[in-house]
Amino acid sequence: MTTYLLAGGGTAGHVNPLLAVADAIRDREPGATLLVLGTAEGLEARLVPARGYELLTIPKLPFPRRPNRAALDFPKRLRGAIDETARIMTENSVDVVVGFGGYAAAPAYLAARRLGTPLVIHESNARPGIANRLGSWITTFVGVAFHSSRIRNATFVGMPLRREIESLDRHTARAEALREFGLSADKPVLLVTGGSTGARSINRTVSESVALILGAGWQVLHIAGEKTEVGDPGLTGYRFLKYCDRMDLAIAVAEFAVSRSGSATVSEFSAIGVPAVYIPYPVGNGEQKFNATDQVNAGGALLIRDAEFTPDWVASTLVPLLGDRALIAEMAARTATVGVLDGADRFVDLVARAVRAD
Repeated sequence: MTTYLLAGGGTAGHVNPLLAVADAIRDREPGATLLVLGTAEGLEARLVPARGYELLTIPKLPFPRRPNRAALDFPKRLRGAIDETARIMTENSVDVVVGFGGYAAAPAYLAARRLGTPLVIHESNARPGIANRLGSWITTFVGVAFHSSRIRNATFVGMPLRREIESLDRHTARAEALREFGLSADKPVLLVTGGSTGARSINRTVSESVALILGAGWQVLHIAGEKTEVGDPGLTGYRFLKYCDRMDLAIAVAEFAVSRSGSATVSEFSAIGVPAVYIPYPVGNGEQKFNATDQVNAGGALLIRDAEFTPDWVASTLVPLLGDRALIAEMAARTATVGVLDGADRFVDLVARAVRAD
């Protein structure tokens, strides 16, 4: 039986695809050994053991981005991380390394090269991270979540999705979602979300514009995030939540969305066929702007800058759009043309090809 080392972590964007792939491998090959390489500080430290997988850790090793003492120490620390990873791989007779980016990924990629172990990479963002760009020079087996991803040796597989999204039947789930959120079956639902911690500009603008949206004949399901500074005005047709542990139901009931454009969010909306206005997170390396490219180019989404998402924009652009139900339906159909529900299986097929090619 095959022994897999799944390497990556740090954020949900790395850990969730990793876990989806681990589950798909376990379903396909119940006798396989699945090990996860991560750090003790990342989200994987909690999520991986909770899912029933063994987590092996190496020290967190951020890539230096400026000349300082950490940059001088980096080569030595990297060699140490590669040595430790190679030891783990040898002791566990690892047959293939499957990487998802993040702090543990680069040492795993370089250890795989040293030992001659097959390497397969999944890149979940349209703009690849440093570790995966490095890994793409080591292997020809690189799966990407977006058609527009620019990385060496890319093969489109889509995003490995959570099981509850993969198996989501919107028609069946809609009735449950309406009950769960206390919404009416007689009006369409606009989903607003900025992620688990919220998005201040999105929350503020929607809160100031909610009467206009409700007046356009829509309901609003607003998941504002746990750190939100806005409150619930108590309007009929407006459902305010700080946190939602049933995002599958929120997506099932949504006919349109206003959201940040994290890779998982864009992939889930595309797979289910939810058109959206995306407002990329304005800080960081700008990957959120590129994540929405496929859906925007297909005609299934709009992309605007954070500073442009104002009550005036809602009044002049979003509200008239919501009033055109035929256009909303066309955007939903176009959105579905770029999304896939079987990204985990597609990627595991790529992993299997790499193992056979060895």
